[in-house]
Amino acid sequence: MATSTVAQMTPSELREMLESVIETAVERKLIEILGAPDEGLEIRGAVRERLLLQRQAAISGEHGQPFEEVVAELGLG
Repeated sequence: MATSTVAQMTPSELREMLESVIETAVERKLIEILGAPDEGLEIRGAVRERLLLQRQAAISGEHGQPFEEVVAELGLG
């Protein structure tokens, strides 16, 4: 969002910001009340291995594709 104050926001920008804030607050409250839905579940071996490889790649300085490139490739932008 390029604007710096609420007064400068368009109604659409303000709505988007408020939806994001509300969504985050609701999600946090649900997790607080109900707990994390995947808490206590076991990670499959293949998923665990993939996560460990991704973690090691990130530690080594490797990074994935920039978000903007993915958006362009998928025709979302």
